[in-house]
Amino acid sequence: MTIKCADSAGFCFGVKRAVDTVYDLLAEKKYKVYTLGPIIHNEQVVEDLASQGVQVIEHPDEIAKEDRSQAILVIRSHGVPESVIHTLNEEKIPFEDATCPFVKKIHKTVAEYSKKGYEIVIIGSAKHPEVQGILGWTKNGGTVVESKEDALLFKPSKEEKPICVVAQTTFNYKKFQELVEIFSKKGYDILAVNTICNATSTRQTEAESLAKDSDAMIVIGGTHSSNSRKLYEICKNQCENTFFIQTAEDLPDIPVSSFASLGITAGASTPNTIIQEVLKACQKQVSQNY
Repeated sequence: MTIKCADSAGFCFGVKRAVDTVYDLLAEKKYKVYTLGPIIHNEQVVEDLASQGVQVIEHPDEIAKEDRSQAILVIRSHGVPESVIHTLNEEKIPFEDATCPFVKKIHKTVAEYSKKGYEIVIIGSAKHPEVQGILGWTKNGGTVVESKEDALLFKPSKEEKPICVVAQTTFNYKKFQELVEIFSKKGYDILAVNTICNATSTRQTEAESLAKDSDAMIVIGGTHSSNSRKLYEICKNQCENTFFIQTAEDLPDIPVSSFASLGITAGASTPNTIIQEVLKACQKQVSQNY
Protein backbone atom coordinates (compact mmCIF):
# COMPACT_ATOMS: atom_id res chain seq x y z
CA MET A 1 0.00 0.00 0.00
CA THR A 2 1.15 3.54 -0.78
CA ILE A 3 0.40 6.58 1.37
CA LYS A 4 0.98 10.08 0.02
CA CYS A 5 0.51 13.34 1.89
CA ALA A 6 -0.16 16.52 -0.10
CA ASP A 7 2.74 18.98 0.00
CA SER A 8 0.37 21.92 0.54
CA ALA A 9 -1.54 20.35 3.45
CA GLY A 10 -1.81 22.38 6.63
CA PHE A 11 -1.33 25.95 7.82
CA CYS A 12 -1.43 28.66 5.18
CA PHE A 13 0.59 31.87 5.59
CA GLY A 14 -2.28 33.91 7.05
CA VAL A 15 -3.29 31.30 9.64
CA LYS A 16 0.30 30.64 10.72
CA ARG A 17 0.86 34.37 11.10
CA ALA A 18 -2.22 34.77 13.31
CA VAL A 19 -1.44 31.76 15.50
CA ASP A 20 2.22 32.81 15.86
CA THR A 21 1.06 36.29 16.90
CA VAL A 22 -0.88 34.85 19.84
CA TYR A 23 1.92 32.52 20.96
CA ASP A 24 4.47 35.35 20.69
CA LEU A 25 2.30 37.60 22.88
CA LEU A 26 1.97 34.80 25.43
CA ALA A 27 5.74 34.38 25.46
CA GLU A 28 6.20 38.08 26.30
CA LYS A 29 4.11 37.59 29.46
CA LYS A 30 3.13 41.26 29.45
CA TYR A 31 -0.54 41.01 28.63
CA LYS A 32 -3.78 39.22 29.23
CA VAL A 33 -4.37 37.94 25.69
CA TYR A 34 -7.81 37.91 24.08
CA THR A 35 -8.88 36.81 20.60
CA LEU A 36 -11.93 38.13 18.80
CA GLY A 37 -13.53 34.77 18.07
CA PRO A 38 -11.44 31.55 17.96
CA ILE A 39 -8.07 32.42 16.41
CA ILE A 40 -8.54 29.55 13.92
CA HIS A 41 -11.13 26.85 13.28
CA ASN A 42 -9.16 24.13 15.01
CA GLU A 43 -10.34 22.90 18.39
CA GLN A 44 -6.98 21.51 19.47
CA VAL A 45 -5.14 24.81 18.93
CA VAL A 46 -7.89 26.84 20.59
CA GLU A 47 -7.91 24.49 23.59
CA ASP A 48 -4.12 24.72 23.92
CA LEU A 49 -4.26 28.52 23.89
CA ALA A 50 -7.08 28.50 26.43
CA SER A 51 -4.97 26.34 28.74
CA GLN A 52 -2.34 29.11 28.61
CA GLY A 53 -4.84 31.80 29.53
CA VAL A 54 -6.03 33.09 26.16
CA GLN A 55 -9.66 34.15 26.34
CA VAL A 56 -11.99 34.06 23.34
CA ILE A 57 -14.51 36.91 23.21
CA GLU A 58 -17.12 37.91 20.65
CA HIS A 59 -17.11 41.69 21.20
CA PRO A 60 -14.43 44.14 22.39
CA ASP A 61 -16.73 45.41 25.16
CA GLU A 62 -16.24 42.09 26.94
CA ILE A 63 -12.84 43.38 28.08
CA ALA A 64 -13.55 45.34 31.26
CA LYS A 65 -12.33 48.95 31.14
CA GLU A 66 -10.24 48.50 34.25
CA ASP A 67 -8.42 45.55 32.61
CA ARG A 68 -7.59 47.20 29.27
CA SER A 69 -4.22 48.62 30.31
CA GLN A 70 -2.92 45.07 30.75
CA ALA A 71 -4.88 43.49 27.90
CA ILE A 72 -4.31 42.99 24.20
CA LEU A 73 -6.85 41.78 21.64
CA VAL A 74 -5.81 39.80 18.57
CA ILE A 75 -7.89 40.09 15.42
CA ARG A 76 -7.81 36.73 13.67
CA SER A 77 -6.86 36.12 10.04
CA HIS A 78 -10.51 36.26 8.92
CA GLY A 79 -10.59 40.00 9.54
CA VAL A 80 -13.39 42.16 10.96
CA PRO A 81 -15.78 44.88 9.75
CA GLU A 82 -14.41 48.43 9.62
CA SER A 83 -16.73 49.39 12.49
CA VAL A 84 -14.85 47.05 14.84
CA ILE A 85 -11.55 48.81 14.10
CA HIS A 86 -13.23 52.15 14.84
CA THR A 87 -14.56 50.79 18.13
CA LEU A 88 -11.14 49.52 19.21
CA ASN A 89 -9.54 52.89 18.45
CA GLU A 90 -12.31 54.91 20.09
CA GLU A 91 -12.35 52.72 23.20
CA LYS A 92 -8.53 52.70 23.28
CA ILE A 93 -8.39 48.94 23.45
CA PRO A 94 -4.88 47.69 22.54
CA PHE A 95 -4.96 45.24 19.65
CA GLU A 96 -2.85 43.31 17.17
CA ASP A 97 -4.36 43.06 13.71
CA ALA A 98 -3.52 39.59 12.36
CA THR A 99 -5.93 39.87 9.42
CA CYS A 100 -4.55 37.91 6.47
CA PRO A 101 -3.04 40.29 3.87
CA PHE A 102 -5.14 38.58 1.18
CA VAL A 103 -8.29 39.38 3.17
CA LYS A 104 -7.15 42.97 3.70
CA LYS A 105 -6.82 43.29 -0.06
CA ILE A 106 -10.51 42.36 -0.40
CA HIS A 107 -11.44 44.96 2.22
CA LYS A 108 -9.65 47.63 0.18
CA THR A 109 -11.23 46.44 -3.06
CA VAL A 110 -14.84 46.50 -1.84
CA ALA A 111 -14.33 49.81 -0.02
CA GLU A 112 -12.88 51.40 -3.16
CA TYR A 113 -15.49 50.14 -5.62
CA SER A 114 -18.50 50.66 -3.39
CA LYS A 115 -17.43 54.32 -3.07
CA LYS A 116 -17.28 54.46 -6.87
CA GLY A 117 -20.92 53.37 -7.01
CA TYR A 118 -20.47 49.67 -7.73
CA GLU A 119 -22.81 47.13 -6.22
CA ILE A 120 -20.74 44.59 -4.29
CA VAL A 121 -21.28 40.84 -4.68
CA ILE A 122 -19.29 38.49 -2.45
CA ILE A 123 -19.10 34.86 -3.53
CA GLY A 124 -18.77 32.79 -0.38
CA SER A 125 -20.57 31.60 2.74
CA ALA A 126 -22.75 34.29 4.33
CA LYS A 127 -22.20 32.88 7.82
CA HIS A 128 -18.40 32.76 7.57
CA PRO A 129 -16.60 35.42 9.65
CA GLU A 130 -14.39 36.39 6.71
CA VAL A 131 -17.44 37.21 4.58
CA GLN A 132 -19.12 39.05 7.45
CA GLY A 133 -15.96 41.11 7.81
CA ILE A 134 -15.84 41.92 4.08
CA LEU A 135 -19.45 43.10 4.15
CA GLY A 136 -18.43 45.56 6.86
CA TRP A 137 -16.06 47.37 4.49
CA THR A 138 -18.66 48.13 1.83
CA LYS A 139 -20.33 51.53 1.72
CA ASN A 140 -23.93 50.37 1.46
CA GLY A 141 -23.69 46.68 2.20
CA GLY A 142 -23.41 43.93 -0.35
CA THR A 143 -24.95 40.67 -1.51
CA VAL A 144 -23.52 37.27 -0.66
CA VAL A 145 -23.86 34.59 -3.32
CA GLU A 146 -22.98 31.02 -2.43
CA SER A 147 -24.60 28.81 -5.05
CA LYS A 148 -25.71 28.61 -8.67
CA GLU A 149 -29.30 29.16 -7.50
CA ASP A 150 -28.27 32.35 -5.67
CA ALA A 151 -26.52 33.65 -8.79
CA LEU A 152 -29.52 32.91 -11.03
CA LEU A 153 -31.88 34.71 -8.64
CA PHE A 154 -29.64 37.73 -8.13
CA LYS A 155 -30.80 41.10 -9.40
CA PRO A 156 -28.91 44.37 -8.87
CA SER A 157 -30.68 47.15 -6.99
CA LYS A 158 -30.50 49.21 -10.17
CA GLU A 159 -30.20 47.68 -13.64
CA GLU A 160 -27.63 50.23 -14.81
CA LYS A 161 -25.46 49.87 -11.69
CA PRO A 162 -22.07 48.22 -12.30
CA ILE A 163 -21.22 45.19 -10.16
CA CYS A 164 -17.93 44.31 -8.48
CA VAL A 165 -17.64 40.59 -7.74
CA VAL A 166 -15.11 39.29 -5.20
CA ALA A 167 -14.69 35.92 -3.50
CA GLN A 168 -14.04 34.54 -0.05
CA THR A 169 -10.33 33.65 -0.06
CA THR A 170 -11.01 29.94 0.51
CA PHE A 171 -13.82 29.54 -2.03
CA ASN A 172 -13.64 26.79 -4.67
CA TYR A 173 -12.02 28.42 -7.71
CA LYS A 174 -13.99 26.40 -10.28
CA LYS A 175 -17.29 27.33 -8.60
CA PHE A 176 -16.20 30.97 -8.55
CA GLN A 177 -15.66 30.86 -12.33
CA GLU A 178 -19.05 29.19 -12.86
CA LEU A 179 -20.90 31.83 -10.84
CA VAL A 180 -19.10 34.72 -12.54
CA GLU A 181 -20.09 33.23 -15.90
CA ILE A 182 -23.75 33.28 -14.83
CA PHE A 183 -23.50 37.01 -14.09
CA SER A 184 -21.77 37.58 -17.43
CA LYS A 185 -24.49 35.75 -19.38
CA LYS A 186 -27.09 37.99 -17.73
CA GLY A 187 -25.45 40.92 -19.45
CA TYR A 188 -24.51 42.81 -16.29
CA ASP A 189 -21.69 45.33 -16.28
CA ILE A 190 -19.38 43.37 -13.98
CA LEU A 191 -15.87 43.63 -12.69
CA ALA A 192 -14.81 40.19 -11.41
CA VAL A 193 -11.82 40.24 -9.06
CA ASN A 194 -10.40 36.82 -8.29
CA THR A 195 -9.58 37.19 -4.58
CA ILE A 196 -9.13 33.48 -3.86
CA CYS A 197 -5.65 33.23 -2.35
CA ASN A 198 -2.90 31.34 -4.18
CA ALA A 199 -2.42 28.93 -1.28
CA THR A 200 -6.08 27.92 -1.48
CA SER A 201 -5.94 27.37 -5.24
CA THR A 202 -2.76 25.30 -4.91
CA ARG A 203 -4.20 23.23 -2.06
CA GLN A 204 -7.45 22.55 -3.93
CA THR A 205 -5.71 21.66 -7.21
CA GLU A 206 -3.26 19.35 -5.47
CA ALA A 207 -6.03 17.67 -3.45
CA GLU A 208 -8.09 17.07 -6.58
CA SER A 209 -5.12 15.53 -8.40
CA LEU A 210 -4.20 13.34 -5.44
CA ALA A 211 -7.81 12.17 -5.06
CA LYS A 212 -7.94 11.13 -8.73
CA ASP A 213 -4.91 8.89 -8.22
CA SER A 214 -5.92 7.40 -4.86
CA ASP A 215 -8.27 4.60 -3.81
CA ALA A 216 -9.08 6.54 -0.63
CA MET A 217 -8.58 10.08 0.67
CA ILE A 218 -8.40 11.48 4.17
CA VAL A 219 -9.10 15.18 4.68
CA ILE A 220 -8.03 16.55 8.06
CA GLY A 221 -9.72 19.66 9.41
CA GLY A 222 -11.79 21.28 12.13
CA THR A 223 -15.55 20.79 12.13
CA HIS A 224 -16.06 24.53 11.59
CA SER A 225 -13.35 24.95 8.97
CA SER A 226 -14.90 26.16 5.72
CA ASN A 227 -11.81 25.53 3.58
CA SER A 228 -11.45 21.99 4.96
CA ARG A 229 -15.04 21.21 4.05
CA LYS A 230 -14.43 22.51 0.54
CA LEU A 231 -11.39 20.24 0.26
CA TYR A 232 -13.59 17.32 1.29
CA GLU A 233 -16.13 18.16 -1.43
CA ILE A 234 -13.41 18.42 -4.06
CA CYS A 235 -11.85 15.09 -3.06
CA LYS A 236 -15.23 13.36 -2.76
CA ASN A 237 -16.03 14.30 -6.36
CA GLN A 238 -12.90 12.46 -7.50
CA CYS A 239 -12.69 9.66 -4.94
CA GLU A 240 -15.77 8.00 -3.45
CA ASN A 241 -13.80 6.70 -0.45
CA THR A 242 -13.08 10.15 1.01
CA PHE A 243 -13.14 10.59 4.80
CA PHE A 244 -13.21 13.76 6.89
CA ILE A 245 -11.47 13.60 10.28
CA GLN A 246 -10.21 16.00 12.94
CA THR A 247 -7.37 13.98 14.49
CA ALA A 248 -5.75 10.54 14.45
CA GLU A 249 -8.29 9.47 17.07
CA ASP A 250 -10.90 9.28 14.29
CA LEU A 251 -8.90 6.74 12.26
CA PRO A 252 -10.11 3.48 13.87
CA ASP A 253 -13.41 3.89 12.01
CA ILE A 254 -11.64 3.96 8.64
CA PRO A 255 -10.42 0.68 6.99
CA VAL A 256 -7.13 2.27 5.92
CA SER A 257 -5.31 -1.00 5.19
CA SER A 258 -8.03 -2.21 2.82
CA PHE A 259 -7.02 0.30 0.12
CA ALA A 260 -4.13 0.00 -2.29
CA SER A 261 -3.37 3.73 -2.21
CA LEU A 262 -4.23 6.47 0.28
CA GLY A 263 -3.97 10.23 -0.10
CA ILE A 264 -3.90 12.66 2.81
CA THR A 265 -4.55 16.41 2.75
CA ALA A 266 -5.53 18.99 5.35
CA GLY A 267 -7.18 22.37 5.62
CA ALA A 268 -5.43 25.67 6.26
CA SER A 269 -6.26 25.52 9.99
CA THR A 270 -4.68 22.13 10.61
CA PRO A 271 -1.33 22.13 12.47
CA ASN A 272 1.48 20.04 11.03
CA THR A 273 1.67 18.07 14.30
CA ILE A 274 -1.82 16.69 13.70
CA ILE A 275 -1.03 15.86 10.06
CA GLN A 276 2.07 13.93 11.13
CA GLU A 277 0.13 12.07 13.82
CA VAL A 278 -2.45 10.99 11.24
CA LEU A 279 0.25 9.94 8.77
CA LYS A 280 2.08 7.84 11.38
CA ALA A 281 -1.17 6.27 12.60
CA CYS A 282 -2.07 5.25 9.04
CA GLN A 283 1.39 3.76 8.49
CA LYS A 284 1.11 1.87 11.77
CA GLN A 285 -2.34 0.51 10.90
CA VAL A 286 -1.04 -0.71 7.54
CA SER A 287 2.06 -2.38 9.03
CA GLN A 288 -0.06 -4.22 11.60
CA ASN A 289 -2.15 -5.76 8.83
CA TYR A 290 0.76 -7.08 6.77
